[in-house]
Formats: sequence, C-alpha cells, structure tokens
Amino acid sequence: MKKGYKQLLAEAEAVVPAIDVAEAASLHGADDVVFVDLRDPREREREGTIPGAFSCPRGLLEFWIDPESPYAKPIFAEDKRFVFFCSLGWRSALATKTAQEMGLEKLCHLKGGFTAWKAAGEPVETVVAKG
Repeated sequence: MKKGYKQLLAEAEAVVPAIDVAEAASLHGADDVVFVDLRDPREREREGTIPGAFSCPRGLLEFWIDPESPYAKPIFAEDKRFVFFCSLGWRSALATKTAQEMGLEKLCHLKGGFTAWKAAGEPVETVVAKG
C-alpha cells in the first residue's frame, strides 16, 4: 500500500483550514455560510444534524461540486463560505481538500465533526427518513 488513511488525513490537515466548535457556532445562521453535512443519510437520521445544514453524502461531493457534472448542485456555485462536517472530522478534512482542489475557495471543516458539535451542547436538528 502506498498511502494509508493516516497519511491522507495528515496531508489534508496540512493544507485545509479547520475551525473549532466555538468558531463554527459563531458562523452558524449567517446568510453567507453553508454548513455541509457529508455523513451518510442513515447517520443523519440516527444522530440528527446541525440545523439548516445542506446534506451532501461524501460519495457524491465531486459530482455535486463540478458545474459540468449532470449532478451539479447550484448551492456550490453560490458565493458562500462552506463549513464541511462529518462525524469526527476525518471525512470532512479529506472532502475539504478535494473541494479546494476543485476550485472552491471559501471553505473549511469542523474539527471533531458533528460529535464535537453535539458534545459542546450546540443545537441539533432531527432528520426524518425520506421515502
């Protein structure tokens, strides 16, 4: 194996901006900030999410960011700051690096992820299963 997840994470964390829960909480609700939940829909249904977060499962990120993709989501073309988060901050670090490489400029990820957000007593929204 050439690179394991630890090396990939270290490389991502060396180049992507990360914010802690206190800073994320201060940004939450701002009109120019979008929280992006990268977790699987089952995780969101089980644990909830940050209120108002846009759901973008990690496996779809590249397709949803690229404006040339038939699956592109207009939200990623908006002039907003994106705060990516997952459960612990691993997937969001990798996703933030990918999004940066794809040209998104105003972005960061939440250190400690949704787990840290919840542990800090920040608001949590229930997610209802679709279908």
